[in-house]
Amino acid sequence: MSFTNNEFGALGEKLAVKYLKQQHYKILEKNYKTKLGEVDIIAVTRDSGREEIAFIEVKTRSADPYLSGMYAVDKRKQFHIMRTASKYLVEKRILLQPRFDIIEVEVNRASGELVKINHIKNAFWQTENYARF
Repeated sequence: MSFTNNEFGALGEKLAVKYLKQQHYKILEKNYKTKLGEVDIIAVTRDSGREEIAFIEVKTRSADPYLSGMYAVDKRKQFHIMRTASKYLVEKRILLQPRFDIIEVEVNRASGELVKINHIKNAFWQTENYARF
């Protein structure tokens, strides 16, 4: 089985959604795009007794990657995710505490089988006001 890069990324996102649902997350959006940026998954969860909205970047890697997917989410990418999240919260009038997660999905590229998922909660956080559209 051969995957293009887009197909491989889409497979990782599909596996991440399946994982989140198993963890009792409610998926609100997939591939939410604006002119400011994109968020792979937006989901609501009850963590530590309170409801939070998670803006999740999915990084799909082949088995045994040299570099963790977390390192591919640089400051520029974080900025775009946070601005997009701010716009989403304002547009949808959501008052939940936002959280920014990364899910690393490791997949056997030849077979498409899941090797492992690493969910990094609060992978980065907003230190500025990005609600300037």
